[in-house]
Amino acid sequence: MSTSEAPDAILTNARIILADGEVHGTVTVRDGRIEDISEGRSGAAGATDFDGDYLIAGLVELHTDNLEKHLIPRPKVHWPVMSALLAHDAQVTAAGITTVLDAVAVGGTLRDDARDKILMDSANAIREASAHDMLRASHFLHMRCEVGNPNALALFEPFKEDTLVRLVSLMDHTPGQRQFVDLSKLKIYYTGKHAMSDAEFDAMVEERKKNQILYSDKHRRAIAAACRDMGVVIASHDDATVDHVDEAHELGLTISEFPTTMEAAQHARKKGLANIMGGPNVVRGGSHSGNVSAGELAEAGVLDALSSDYVPASMLHGAFMLHEKHGLPLPKALATVTANPARMVGLDDRGEILPGKRADLIRVRQAKDGTPVVRKVMRAGNRVT
Repeated sequence: MSTSEAPDAILTNARIILADGEVHGTVTVRDGRIEDISEGRSGAAGATDFDGDYLIAGLVELHTDNLEKHLIPRPKVHWPVMSALLAHDAQVTAAGITTVLDAVAVGGTLRDDARDKILMDSANAIREASAHDMLRASHFLHMRCEVGNPNALALFEPFKEDTLVRLVSLMDHTPGQRQFVDLSKLKIYYTGKHAMSDAEFDAMVEERKKNQILYSDKHRRAIAAACRDMGVVIASHDDATVDHVDEAHELGLTISEFPTTMEAAQHARKKGLANIMGGPNVVRGGSHSGNVSAGELAEAGVLDALSSDYVPASMLHGAFMLHEKHGLPLPKALATVTANPARMVGLDDRGEILPGKRADLIRVRQAKDGTPVVRKVMRAGNRVT
Protein backbone atom coordinates (compact mmCIF):
# COMPACT_ATOMS: atom_id res chain seq x y z
CA MET A 1 0.00 0.00 0.00
CA SER A 2 1.40 3.39 -0.90
CA THR A 3 1.64 6.10 1.71
CA SER A 4 -0.86 8.19 -0.28
CA GLU A 5 -3.62 5.75 0.55
CA ALA A 6 -5.62 6.05 3.75
CA PRO A 7 -4.21 4.29 6.82
CA ASP A 8 -6.06 1.37 8.40
CA ALA A 9 -6.79 3.41 11.53
CA ILE A 10 -5.99 6.67 13.28
CA LEU A 11 -6.39 6.44 17.05
CA THR A 12 -6.30 9.86 18.67
CA ASN A 13 -6.81 11.73 21.94
CA ALA A 14 -5.34 8.70 23.73
CA ARG A 15 -3.02 8.24 26.70
CA ILE A 16 -0.45 6.15 24.86
CA ILE A 17 1.72 3.95 27.10
CA LEU A 18 5.20 3.61 25.61
CA ALA A 19 8.19 1.69 26.93
CA ASP A 20 9.64 4.73 28.67
CA GLY A 21 6.67 6.94 29.39
CA GLU A 22 3.26 8.22 28.36
CA VAL A 23 2.23 10.41 25.43
CA HIS A 24 -1.14 12.08 25.01
CA GLY A 25 -1.56 11.82 21.28
CA THR A 26 -2.19 9.75 18.18
CA VAL A 27 -1.21 6.36 16.77
CA THR A 28 -1.51 5.65 13.04
CA VAL A 29 -1.90 2.04 11.88
CA ARG A 30 -1.14 0.83 8.35
CA ASP A 31 -1.04 -2.71 6.94
CA GLY A 32 -1.54 -4.18 10.39
CA ARG A 33 1.46 -2.40 11.91
CA ILE A 34 2.09 0.78 13.82
CA GLU A 35 3.21 3.43 11.36
CA ASP A 36 3.50 6.55 13.47
CA ILE A 37 3.16 7.93 17.00
CA SER A 38 2.68 11.65 17.50
CA GLU A 39 1.72 14.06 20.24
CA GLY A 40 -1.57 15.92 20.09
CA ARG A 41 -4.99 15.28 18.65
CA SER A 42 -5.48 14.38 14.99
CA GLY A 43 -8.00 16.30 12.93
CA ALA A 44 -8.04 13.69 10.16
CA ALA A 45 -11.40 12.50 8.89
CA GLY A 46 -12.26 9.07 10.25
CA ALA A 47 -9.91 9.27 13.24
CA THR A 48 -11.18 7.42 16.32
CA ASP A 49 -11.36 9.64 19.38
CA PHE A 50 -10.29 7.75 22.52
CA ASP A 51 -11.69 10.43 24.85
CA GLY A 52 -8.52 10.28 26.92
CA ASP A 53 -8.61 6.50 27.44
CA TYR A 54 -5.39 4.51 27.67
CA LEU A 55 -3.94 2.99 24.50
CA ILE A 56 -1.84 -0.01 25.50
CA ALA A 57 -0.08 -2.78 23.60
CA GLY A 58 -2.10 -6.01 23.48
CA LEU A 59 -1.31 -8.37 26.36
CA VAL A 60 0.95 -11.38 25.81
CA GLU A 61 -0.07 -14.35 27.96
CA LEU A 62 2.47 -17.12 28.60
CA HIS A 63 0.61 -19.41 31.01
CA THR A 64 -3.13 -19.86 31.28
CA ASP A 65 -5.15 -22.94 32.18
CA ASN A 66 -8.31 -21.25 30.92
CA LEU A 67 -8.80 -23.53 27.89
CA GLU A 68 -8.81 -26.56 30.17
CA LYS A 69 -11.52 -24.96 32.32
CA HIS A 70 -13.73 -24.72 29.24
CA LEU A 71 -12.91 -28.26 28.11
CA ILE A 72 -13.72 -29.74 31.54
CA PRO A 73 -16.16 -27.25 33.10
CA ARG A 74 -17.04 -29.74 35.84
CA PRO A 75 -15.45 -33.00 37.01
CA LYS A 76 -16.05 -35.73 34.40
CA VAL A 77 -17.83 -33.29 32.05
CA HIS A 78 -16.08 -32.99 28.67
CA TRP A 79 -17.18 -30.10 26.45
CA PRO A 80 -16.80 -30.25 22.62
CA VAL A 81 -13.26 -29.09 21.94
CA MET A 82 -13.88 -26.47 19.24
CA SER A 83 -16.73 -24.91 21.20
CA ALA A 84 -14.50 -24.79 24.29
CA LEU A 85 -11.64 -23.21 22.34
CA LEU A 86 -13.85 -20.49 20.86
CA ALA A 87 -15.32 -19.64 24.27
CA HIS A 88 -11.83 -19.49 25.77
CA ASP A 89 -10.61 -17.29 22.90
CA ALA A 90 -13.50 -14.86 23.37
CA GLN A 91 -12.85 -14.63 27.11
CA VAL A 92 -9.10 -13.99 26.91
CA THR A 93 -9.52 -11.43 24.14
CA ALA A 94 -12.16 -9.57 26.13
CA ALA A 95 -9.53 -9.35 28.89
CA GLY A 96 -7.16 -7.57 26.48
CA ILE A 97 -5.00 -10.59 25.62
CA THR A 98 -4.04 -10.56 21.94
CA THR A 99 -1.40 -13.31 22.08
CA VAL A 100 -1.92 -16.38 24.25
CA LEU A 101 0.18 -19.46 24.89
CA ASP A 102 -2.43 -22.05 25.80
CA ALA A 103 -1.02 -24.17 28.60
CA VAL A 104 -1.75 -27.84 27.88
CA ALA A 105 -0.72 -30.59 30.29
CA VAL A 106 1.75 -33.23 29.09
CA GLY A 107 1.07 -35.88 31.69
CA GLY A 108 -1.45 -35.20 34.43
CA THR A 109 -0.98 -35.50 38.17
CA LEU A 110 -3.70 -38.10 38.70
CA ARG A 111 -4.13 -41.68 37.50
CA ASP A 112 -6.38 -41.74 34.41
CA ASP A 113 -6.12 -37.95 34.27
CA ALA A 114 -8.55 -36.38 31.80
CA ARG A 115 -5.73 -34.09 30.69
CA ASP A 116 -4.08 -36.98 28.85
CA LYS A 117 -7.24 -37.40 26.78
CA ILE A 118 -7.63 -33.75 25.78
CA LEU A 119 -3.98 -32.98 24.98
CA MET A 120 -3.95 -33.80 21.26
CA ASP A 121 -7.54 -32.67 20.75
CA SER A 122 -6.65 -29.26 22.15
CA ALA A 123 -3.62 -28.86 19.91
CA ASN A 124 -5.50 -29.98 16.79
CA ALA A 125 -8.36 -27.56 17.50
CA ILE A 126 -5.96 -24.63 17.94
CA ARG A 127 -4.21 -25.57 14.70
CA GLU A 128 -7.47 -25.89 12.74
CA ALA A 129 -9.06 -22.74 14.13
CA SER A 130 -5.90 -20.69 13.52
CA ALA A 131 -5.58 -21.95 9.94
CA HIS A 132 -9.17 -20.91 9.17
CA ASP A 133 -8.92 -17.50 10.93
CA MET A 134 -11.57 -18.45 13.50
CA LEU A 135 -9.79 -16.96 16.50
CA ARG A 136 -9.63 -13.39 17.79
CA ALA A 137 -6.23 -13.76 19.49
CA SER A 138 -3.00 -15.30 18.21
CA HIS A 139 -2.69 -18.74 19.82
CA PHE A 140 0.42 -20.82 20.48
CA LEU A 141 1.14 -23.78 22.76
CA HIS A 142 2.79 -23.93 26.16
CA MET A 143 3.56 -27.58 26.95
CA ARG A 144 3.32 -28.15 30.71
CA CYS A 145 5.38 -31.32 31.15
CA GLU A 146 4.78 -33.17 34.41
CA VAL A 147 8.17 -34.86 34.68
CA GLY A 148 7.06 -37.37 37.32
CA ASN A 149 4.35 -38.79 35.08
CA PRO A 150 5.34 -42.20 33.62
CA ASN A 151 3.92 -41.23 30.20
CA ALA A 152 5.42 -37.74 29.92
CA LEU A 153 7.99 -38.59 27.22
CA ALA A 154 5.51 -40.48 25.05
CA LEU A 155 2.96 -37.68 25.32
CA PHE A 156 5.57 -35.04 24.43
CA GLU A 157 6.98 -36.93 21.44
CA PRO A 158 4.35 -35.84 18.82
CA PHE A 159 5.08 -32.16 19.56
CA LYS A 160 8.82 -32.16 18.91
CA GLU A 161 8.40 -30.62 15.45
CA ASP A 162 5.26 -28.60 16.13
CA THR A 163 5.68 -24.93 15.19
CA LEU A 164 2.83 -23.93 17.53
CA VAL A 165 5.03 -24.78 20.53
CA ARG A 166 6.65 -21.57 21.89
CA LEU A 167 7.28 -22.61 25.49
CA VAL A 168 7.85 -25.82 27.44
CA SER A 169 7.81 -25.89 31.24
CA LEU A 170 9.23 -28.66 33.40
CA MET A 171 6.87 -29.28 36.31
CA ASP A 172 7.16 -31.52 39.34
CA HIS A 173 4.07 -31.43 41.52
CA THR A 174 5.25 -34.18 43.85
CA PRO A 175 3.54 -33.58 47.23
CA GLY A 176 5.63 -32.05 49.99
CA GLN A 177 7.84 -29.80 47.84
CA ARG A 178 7.83 -26.69 45.65
CA GLN A 179 4.28 -25.26 45.46
CA PHE A 180 2.80 -27.53 48.11
CA VAL A 181 5.38 -27.97 50.86
CA ASP A 182 2.44 -27.93 53.27
CA LEU A 183 0.52 -31.17 52.64
CA SER A 184 -2.52 -29.83 54.48
CA LYS A 185 -2.94 -27.13 51.82
CA LEU A 186 -2.48 -29.73 49.08
CA LYS A 187 -5.15 -31.88 50.69
CA ILE A 188 -7.61 -28.98 50.75
CA TYR A 189 -6.88 -28.34 47.07
CA TYR A 190 -7.35 -31.94 45.89
CA THR A 191 -10.25 -32.92 48.10
CA GLY A 192 -12.03 -29.76 47.01
CA LYS A 193 -11.22 -29.89 43.30
CA HIS A 194 -11.37 -33.66 42.78
CA ALA A 195 -13.68 -34.75 45.63
CA MET A 196 -11.06 -37.18 46.98
CA SER A 197 -11.54 -39.13 50.17
CA ASP A 198 -8.76 -39.12 52.78
CA ALA A 199 -7.72 -42.63 51.71
CA GLU A 200 -7.62 -41.66 48.03
CA PHE A 201 -5.52 -38.59 48.83
CA ASP A 202 -3.02 -40.63 50.86
CA ALA A 203 -2.71 -43.20 48.05
CA MET A 204 -2.16 -40.43 45.50
CA VAL A 205 0.61 -38.87 47.61
CA GLU A 206 2.38 -42.23 47.98
CA GLU A 207 2.15 -43.03 44.27
CA ARG A 208 3.47 -39.65 43.16
CA LYS A 209 6.42 -39.80 45.52
CA LYS A 210 7.37 -43.16 44.05
CA ASN A 211 7.00 -41.82 40.51
CA GLN A 212 9.26 -38.89 41.29
CA ILE A 213 12.07 -41.26 42.22
CA LEU A 214 11.54 -43.35 39.11
CA TYR A 215 10.95 -40.70 36.45
CA SER A 216 11.42 -37.04 37.38
CA ASP A 217 15.13 -36.51 36.82
CA LYS A 218 15.25 -38.71 33.72
CA HIS A 219 12.27 -37.01 32.09
CA ARG A 220 13.43 -33.50 33.04
CA ARG A 221 16.77 -34.00 31.33
CA ALA A 222 15.34 -35.73 28.26
CA ILE A 223 12.69 -33.05 27.61
CA ALA A 224 15.14 -30.22 28.21
CA ALA A 225 17.56 -31.76 25.70
CA ALA A 226 14.77 -32.11 23.12
CA CYS A 227 13.77 -28.47 23.61
CA ARG A 228 17.33 -27.26 23.17
CA ASP A 229 17.48 -29.17 19.89
CA MET A 230 14.14 -27.62 18.83
CA GLY A 231 15.21 -24.12 19.81
CA VAL A 232 12.18 -23.80 22.10
CA VAL A 233 12.24 -21.70 25.28
CA ILE A 234 12.16 -23.76 28.49
CA ALA A 235 10.83 -22.75 31.91
CA SER A 236 11.11 -24.20 35.38
CA HIS A 237 8.09 -24.23 37.66
CA ASP A 238 7.56 -23.49 41.34
CA ASP A 239 11.26 -23.08 42.16
CA ALA A 240 11.60 -22.96 45.94
CA THR A 241 15.33 -23.22 46.56
CA VAL A 242 18.69 -22.14 45.18
CA ASP A 243 19.26 -25.77 44.15
CA HIS A 244 16.08 -25.76 42.06
CA VAL A 245 17.29 -22.66 40.22
CA ASP A 246 20.80 -24.03 39.74
CA GLU A 247 19.33 -27.19 38.24
CA ALA A 248 17.21 -25.11 35.86
CA HIS A 249 20.19 -23.01 34.82
CA GLU A 250 22.30 -26.11 34.22
CA LEU A 251 19.66 -27.46 31.83
CA GLY A 252 19.46 -24.23 29.83
CA LEU A 253 16.16 -22.91 31.16
CA THR A 254 15.58 -19.16 30.85
CA ILE A 255 12.29 -18.62 32.74
CA SER A 256 11.35 -19.35 36.34
CA GLU A 257 7.58 -19.73 36.54
CA PHE A 258 5.96 -18.91 39.87
CA PRO A 259 8.98 -19.10 42.20
CA THR A 260 7.64 -19.82 45.65
CA THR A 261 10.28 -17.99 47.72
CA MET A 262 12.12 -14.68 47.56
CA GLU A 263 15.40 -16.61 47.76
CA ALA A 264 14.60 -18.58 44.61
CA ALA A 265 13.41 -15.51 42.70
CA GLN A 266 16.50 -13.49 43.54
CA HIS A 267 18.80 -16.38 42.63
CA ALA A 268 16.95 -16.88 39.36
CA ARG A 269 17.70 -13.28 38.41
CA LYS A 270 21.38 -13.77 39.29
CA LYS A 271 21.47 -16.81 37.00
CA GLY A 272 19.80 -14.95 34.12
CA LEU A 273 16.32 -16.48 34.44
CA ALA A 274 13.29 -14.19 34.14
CA ASN A 275 10.63 -14.52 36.84
CA ILE A 276 6.95 -14.80 35.97
CA MET A 277 4.18 -14.74 38.59
CA GLY A 278 0.41 -15.04 38.51
CA GLY A 279 -1.92 -12.08 38.14
CA PRO A 280 -4.30 -13.59 40.73
CA ASN A 281 -1.46 -13.46 43.26
CA VAL A 282 -1.27 -9.68 42.78
CA VAL A 283 -5.03 -9.06 42.72
CA ARG A 284 -5.70 -11.23 45.79
CA GLY A 285 -2.71 -9.81 47.66
CA GLY A 286 -0.84 -13.10 47.94
CA SER A 287 -0.44 -16.73 46.94
CA HIS A 288 -3.32 -19.16 47.51
CA SER A 289 -0.69 -21.73 48.53
CA GLY A 290 0.93 -19.51 51.14
CA ASN A 291 4.06 -18.82 49.08
CA VAL A 292 5.83 -15.53 48.35
CA SER A 293 3.63 -12.77 46.95
CA ALA A 294 4.15 -11.29 43.49
CA GLY A 295 3.93 -7.84 45.06
CA GLU A 296 6.94 -8.59 47.23
CA LEU A 297 8.93 -9.63 44.17
CA ALA A 298 7.89 -6.46 42.34
CA GLU A 299 8.97 -4.25 45.24
CA ALA A 300 12.29 -6.14 45.40
CA GLY A 301 12.85 -5.53 41.68
CA VAL A 302 12.87 -9.20 40.66
CA LEU A 303 9.48 -9.56 38.93
CA ASP A 304 9.62 -9.66 35.13
CA ALA A 305 6.19 -10.77 33.97
CA LEU A 306 2.66 -11.69 35.00
CA SER A 307 0.42 -14.39 33.58
CA SER A 308 -3.31 -14.66 34.12
CA ASP A 309 -2.89 -18.27 35.32
CA TYR A 310 -6.51 -19.18 36.08
CA VAL A 311 -8.31 -15.79 35.78
CA PRO A 312 -7.89 -14.03 32.39
CA ALA A 313 -8.93 -10.62 33.74
CA SER A 314 -6.24 -10.75 36.43
CA MET A 315 -3.46 -10.01 33.97
CA LEU A 316 -4.35 -6.39 33.20
CA HIS A 317 -5.82 -5.83 36.67
CA GLY A 318 -2.63 -7.14 38.26
CA ALA A 319 -0.45 -4.87 36.13
CA PHE A 320 -2.39 -1.78 37.20
CA MET A 321 -2.11 -2.90 40.83
CA LEU A 322 1.66 -3.23 40.46
CA HIS A 323 1.60 0.47 39.64
CA GLU A 324 -0.97 1.67 42.16
CA LYS A 325 -0.15 -0.56 45.13
CA HIS A 326 3.47 -1.62 44.67
CA GLY A 327 5.02 1.53 43.24
CA LEU A 328 6.07 0.49 39.74
CA PRO A 329 5.84 3.26 37.12
CA LEU A 330 2.88 2.49 34.86
CA PRO A 331 4.97 1.76 31.73
CA LYS A 332 7.12 -0.69 33.73
CA ALA A 333 4.07 -2.30 35.33
CA LEU A 334 2.37 -2.78 31.96
CA ALA A 335 5.58 -4.14 30.44
CA THR A 336 5.11 -7.18 32.72
CA VAL A 337 2.11 -8.15 30.57
CA THR A 338 3.25 -6.86 27.18
CA ALA A 339 6.87 -6.35 26.12
CA ASN A 340 8.54 -8.56 28.73
CA PRO A 341 6.59 -11.79 28.12
CA ALA A 342 6.80 -11.21 24.35
CA ARG A 343 10.61 -11.02 24.53
CA MET A 344 10.80 -14.00 26.87
CA VAL A 345 9.47 -16.31 24.13
CA GLY A 346 10.99 -14.57 21.11
CA LEU A 347 7.86 -12.77 19.88
CA ASP A 348 9.77 -9.60 19.11
CA ASP A 349 7.22 -8.24 16.62
CA ARG A 350 4.68 -7.32 19.34
CA GLY A 351 4.27 -6.17 22.94
CA GLU A 352 5.15 -2.49 22.41
CA ILE A 353 3.65 0.58 20.82
CA LEU A 354 6.51 1.36 18.48
CA PRO A 355 6.68 2.04 14.72
CA GLY A 356 7.06 -1.23 12.83
CA LYS A 357 5.53 -3.41 15.56
CA ARG A 358 2.28 -5.31 15.06
CA ALA A 359 -0.77 -3.21 15.78
CA ASP A 360 -1.97 -5.40 18.63
CA LEU A 361 -3.61 -2.69 20.71
CA ILE A 362 -6.18 -2.32 23.46
CA ARG A 363 -8.25 0.62 24.65
CA VAL A 364 -8.60 0.74 28.44
CA ARG A 365 -10.53 2.94 30.85
CA GLN A 366 -10.46 2.64 34.64
CA ALA A 367 -13.62 2.24 36.69
CA LYS A 368 -14.11 4.41 39.78
CA ASP A 369 -12.49 1.78 41.98
CA GLY A 370 -9.45 1.59 39.69
CA THR A 371 -10.38 -1.65 37.93
CA PRO A 372 -9.22 -1.49 34.30
CA VAL A 373 -11.99 -1.96 31.74
CA VAL A 374 -11.10 -3.16 28.24
CA ARG A 375 -13.21 -1.21 25.74
CA LYS A 376 -11.63 -2.20 22.40
CA VAL A 377 -9.15 -4.81 21.16
CA MET A 378 -7.24 -4.79 17.88
CA ARG A 379 -5.06 -7.58 16.51
CA ALA A 380 -2.79 -6.70 13.61
CA GLY A 381 -4.85 -3.57 13.06
CA ASN A 382 -8.22 -5.34 12.91
CA ARG A 383 -10.81 -4.88 15.63
CA VAL A 384 -11.62 -8.23 17.25
CA THR A 385 -13.53 -7.08 20.36
